[in-house]
Amino acid sequence: MTRPGEVLRAVGYVRVSTEEQGDSGLGLEAQRAAIEAEVSRRGWDLVQTFTDTASGRTLARRPGLEDALALLEGGEATALIVSKLDRLSRSTKDFATLMERAQRRGWAPVVLDLGVDTTTPAGELVASVMVSVAQWERRAIGQRTKEALAAKKAQGIKLGRPRQLPEQTRRRITKMRRKGFSLRAVADSLNADGVPTAQGGAKWHASTVTKVLAGQ
Repeated sequence: MTRPGEVLRAVGYVRVSTEEQGDSGLGLEAQRAAIEAEVSRRGWDLVQTFTDTASGRTLARRPGLEDALALLEGGEATALIVSKLDRLSRSTKDFATLMERAQRRGWAPVVLDLGVDTTTPAGELVASVMVSVAQWERRAIGQRTKEALAAKKAQGIKLGRPRQLPEQTRRRITKMRRKGFSLRAVADSLNADGVPTAQGGAKWHASTVTKVLAGQ
């Protein structure tokens, strides 16, 4: 990827998954510091570091990553450095696609937390295996959670948030309905008196009253 004696040019990529982390800088500076330290240790040239905030788990809708890839595929750098593998991808499919793209276009991801340099065949293999294991672990956790919830439900344990609506409000709603008030009239009466909903909201609707009557 580089000729003997030629300094490898690299781009960095950092990512956080929420706007709050992006605004506060939590995580971003640590990722940048790790990338800069490694580039300095290897004697590489860091061309630029790109950032994505509030991004999802997949590679879609990541303008920072797309800019980094455009620079790599434009021949201005030959390596993409990330501090952790999950900053780049948590999907086996996405990572495999990215690896294939890198191979076709002549650049390589370098993943610092794994000590993997995918400019080598061994590094490429290790990175692919690690992504597969991470995805398997998430699916296994999801399956265990689903089975645990099903077991609780079978035991008659009611799931979800506990009721927060005072019994006095429930009785009022039930009494008004028995007297022939419409759902809308009940909601309007509660709104007029400033009675909060079960979730603490200030606006009752006919549908909200219906849920209370249904025991939800």
